[in-house]
Amino acid sequence: MLQQLIRGALAPLARLVYRPEIEGVENVPLSGPVLLAPNHRSAIDTAVLSLVSPRPVRFLGKAEYFTGRGLRGRALAAFLSALGYVPVERGNAMAGLTALAAAREVLEAGETFAIYPEGTRSLDGRLHRGHTGVGSLALETGAVVVPVALSGTERLLPVGKKIPRFAKVSVRFGKPLDFSRYEGLGSSPAIRRAVTDEIMYAIMELSGLEYVDRYHERPRSDAA
Repeated sequence: MLQQLIRGALAPLARLVYRPEIEGVENVPLSGPVLLAPNHRSAIDTAVLSLVSPRPVRFLGKAEYFTGRGLRGRALAAFLSALGYVPVERGNAMAGLTALAAAREVLEAGETFAIYPEGTRSLDGRLHRGHTGVGSLALETGAVVVPVALSGTERLLPVGKKIPRFAKVSVRFGKPLDFSRYEGLGSSPAIRRAVTDEIMYAIMELSGLEYVDRYHERPRSDAA
C-alpha cells in the first residue's frame, strides 16, 4: 500500500518539483530479472532511481535502519521497505556474501535490483573500477544489466547536507547488456572481471565520466 502511494503520488510530485531529465526508460525491460548498474555520486541516488524507474527497484540497506523502536523507528522501516530497501547486516566477514545472497533472491524472483558497482560514492567526480559483485549477480541469475548514468545528484544533495536543494539532475538508462554467452562460467574470476569491466565501460560511455582503473577508497566514517 505504502509503495503504491510512493510510486503513485510521491514520484510524480518529485518529478514535477525537481524536473529531472530522464532518458532511455524504454531500455528497462518491464518483465523478468533486471540488474540496474548506476554510477554513484550522492546519498540521494537511491531515492532518485526509485522515483524515476519504470518498475519498482530493490536496493540493499543497513539492517540497523529497520530495527528502530517506537513510532519513528517503525515508520522509517516501513518507508524504506516501500522504497525497495532490503535489510542486510554489514560490518562482518560474511556481510558481502549475505548482501549478494539477498540480491540473488530478488533477481531470481524476477524483480529489479540496483547495485552500485563502484561500491561507494565517488568524491572526485570520476568513475572508478567496479567490484565484481555486479558481474557475479548477472552471471548467476541470468539477469540483463541496464547501465545507468546519474548526473547532478551530488549538487541535489551535497555531502553533509540532509535537505535536497534545487539542482539539474539527469538519469540515463542505457541499452540492456546480455551475458548469457557466459552461461555456466560464473565461477571464473576472470569471467566475472570481464563482465564487470564491460558494465563499467557502458556506464563510462553513457555518463561521459573519466574512468579510473582502481577502486575508490574513502574514510570509514563516511558511509556510502
